[in-house]
Amino acid sequence: MNTPLSLQKNISLLKLNSFGIAAQALAFLRIENEQQLTQIRADAQLAAMPRLILGGGSNLVLSDKLDALVLQIAMMGKQIVAEDNEFVFVSAAAGETWHEFVLWTLQEGLGGMENLSLIPGTVGAAPIQNIGAYGVEMQDYFHHLTAFDFLTGEVVTLDKQACQFSYRDSIFKHDYRDRMVILNVVFALPKIWQPRLNYGDVAQSLVAQGISAPAPKDISEAIIAIRRSKLPDPAEIGNAGSFFKNPIVSAELRDSLLTQYPAMVSYAQTDGGYKLAAGWLIEQTGWKGKALGKVGVYHKQALVLVNLGGATGAEVRQLAQQIQADVKAKFGVRLEVEPVFA
Repeated sequence: MNTPLSLQKNISLLKLNSFGIAAQALAFLRIENEQQLTQIRADAQLAAMPRLILGGGSNLVLSDKLDALVLQIAMMGKQIVAEDNEFVFVSAAAGETWHEFVLWTLQEGLGGMENLSLIPGTVGAAPIQNIGAYGVEMQDYFHHLTAFDFLTGEVVTLDKQACQFSYRDSIFKHDYRDRMVILNVVFALPKIWQPRLNYGDVAQSLVAQGISAPAPKDISEAIIAIRRSKLPDPAEIGNAGSFFKNPIVSAELRDSLLTQYPAMVSYAQTDGGYKLAAGWLIEQTGWKGKALGKVGVYHKQALVLVNLGGATGAEVRQLAQQIQADVKAKFGVRLEVEPVFA
């Protein structure tokens, strides 16, 4: 027999989103098992409501009032599930905190995830965003996931190809948004580990510590220290982490911009384009450390927008749009936002 659903009405989401927006949900359910999702689908009234799937709330900008059923994903559990000659396969439930999961893999003696240390959010949200940092993306170690499909009522297994991963994107932001609830994710971690030290500040930090042959844990600790020095703690200053994607532009535009801005950093891409640093572009428009109403641009990192106290989702959107317009006017480059507006 199924346990009755503990539906809550008109619930504040203030403490459930890292930007610290005082949003209110018309209806709210904490999801701890697959059976609850089946019950929701079987309830005509609940099934008909608009849905918002909520993980850690760290890549989200909320409206002040959500006329929706908010499902906070809270399934827990992690384990080593298999291995072959090349990989160890680890599984984590969607509600597990991402950073704690990464630390657990390191404690188990498994390398690979260390560059993704201290990224906020949950394991279930990681594939949606295809999170990435310091030259590594989640998809690099992703094997498959299971998800509940509200359309069919079935639990499905999706491999890397089915998830359609790209830069900070996946099918879960598009066709499957609020239709699929990710239940569990399996990663393949290499038995023969190689450090990924593409980013200079990580390598420099290790050299400064006298570490010439770093272990995965050394890289993780260096990245944690770097992130803490550059990014605000959401517990102290509301934010959604990096707010804009680093734009990818044509070689022609990049070359043209370099003649005007020789200090501009760019990274060659496999398709012939170039990735630019969104934070640098924003800083050149003069927004770093500035504010618009109750929302500002973080004084240490122009890529991060922060809640200066009592900010609304509408105010966040207004500042983001103004920054986009200014960058477009100055550089001819369109910035895309990373967080989801709901």
